[in-house]
Amino acid sequence: MITPQAQIKLNLPLPLKERAESQASKFGVPLATYLKHLIMQDTEDMDYPVFEPSERTIKAYKQALKNKNKAIFVENIDEYFKNL
Repeated sequence: MITPQAQIKLNLPLPLKERAESQASKFGVPLATYLKHLIMQDTEDMDYPVFEPSERTIKAYKQALKNKNKAIFVENIDEYFKNL
């Protein structure tokens, strides 16, 4: 499975960058891998945030369930929109 990735730019003072590179080389990994490890280690105890849906979302969900028998199967979405 491919995990979606995000690229970030991180500005560090040179002495801090050199210290981080030194630590990474001790483990025989690239700096990026070492920084990922630090972030994962720092956040491993965090719970994934769970948000309660709004009343509007709950209402829309219930309405969608009531109308699910009106749903149609679309094999080709491009054809469907072309024929609207």
